[in-house]
Amino acid sequence: MILKRGGENRETLALACPIVAGFLGQMLMGLVDSVMVGRVGVLPLAACAFANTVLSVPLVFGFGLLSSVSVRASHAFGSGNPRLAGESLRGGVLISLVMGVSLAVMAHVARPALHLLGQPAEVNDAVGGYFLLCAWSFIPIFITGSAKNVCESLGKPWPPFWIMIGAVLLNVVLNWVFIFGNLGSPVMGLAGAGLATLLSRIAAMLGVLVYCSRSLTGVWPERWLAPGLAGESFRLFRIGIHSAGLNLAEVTGFSMGSVMMGWLGMIPLAAHQIALSCASTTFMVPLGIGQAVSVRVSQARGSGDTERIRPIIGGALRMTVVVMTVFAAIYLTMGRWIADCFVEDAAVRALTVQLLALAGIFQIFDGLQIVSSGALRGFADTKVPFLIGMVSYWAMALPASWMAAFQWGYGARGIWFGFVLGLAFAAAAMGARLQRKIRHLRA
Repeated sequence: MILKRGGENRETLALACPIVAGFLGQMLMGLVDSVMVGRVGVLPLAACAFANTVLSVPLVFGFGLLSSVSVRASHAFGSGNPRLAGESLRGGVLISLVMGVSLAVMAHVARPALHLLGQPAEVNDAVGGYFLLCAWSFIPIFITGSAKNVCESLGKPWPPFWIMIGAVLLNVVLNWVFIFGNLGSPVMGLAGAGLATLLSRIAAMLGVLVYCSRSLTGVWPERWLAPGLAGESFRLFRIGIHSAGLNLAEVTGFSMGSVMMGWLGMIPLAAHQIALSCASTTFMVPLGIGQAVSVRVSQARGSGDTERIRPIIGGALRMTVVVMTVFAAIYLTMGRWIADCFVEDAAVRALTVQLLALAGIFQIFDGLQIVSSGALRGFADTKVPFLIGMVSYWAMALPASWMAAFQWGYGARGIWFGFVLGLAFAAAAMGARLQRKIRHLRA
């Protein structure tokens, strides 16, 4: 049993590592934009941050919806039916096109109303071109995500990862060209960063699709518009919509926390952004493990080898506890050094250290809930996790944050206390739901 458990852990890690690296690569693209735009001035940097904050909500929703492609393709691969995996790719691409175009059009409609979010007038004036170009880049990034999910489901996660790294490097070069006006390009500033992002994401899409067409034998669809496309797309939508809702509940919950932090002033908001950036980065590890577990549970269900499911899930949860405990220890013992790396203001540093300590506490809860939800997604169980997410983040975390911050006088620490409470409830509820699924499977 121990040897079997170790083998399952190695397989999970082998799949999770490139997925985690790919998520970090996506974050790196946004970081590169911020660093290079920051050289132009404070106003473009503020506009860049504002646009990315607004666009992160539909982006996270879209990735949650497309997680169904991974579930369906993994199940098809496990059952030895590569044609069905190709059907999930067809359906995922159609959803990506419809969703990407719809969101881009909505961005044009919403652009004149961005001032309602309370940003300075000069930021609203500067954000336009970058905001719209990044919105149109949803189309290629969603298509890339669909194809990437299929590759990971078939046990081929590394080629899409290297293609994504190539896109990040291309983004750096194109930023240099368009932002600063090199190689004959006009100086475009922030809009140049948006154009670079769009072109880089198109290049990544083309690269992943070319790889799939040449390497996924028996999977690549022969006729993209063959009958059955609408039906498969609807099945993917039904599976993915609750995962999308769960992602949306979490990201909007944390976004509202950021809004409440702004009510406390600039120092709490700055400390919050630093601590949240750190927590978001380390969160990529359990997020990747959760995606890998979702794929492997779906494969095991498809092949009928359900005896593997329990050690797959158990090993992933233990790995998550170990990894997130290490991150928690880092935040608890090295918080002052981390804060010093970001900012010189003494007040911001002091508050950042306190928030990082709370981040260390919720690291384990956050890791357990996302891996558990990934395992449940492998069972195609998404509705109950969505409801758990709504209760955790909106019914528990946000009211607790408001009470602790503004009624009990704990300020910024109170807002993060609400995060800890919500994530602890999510971890417990997701874990209980997962145990029920495993018991039902054994019965």
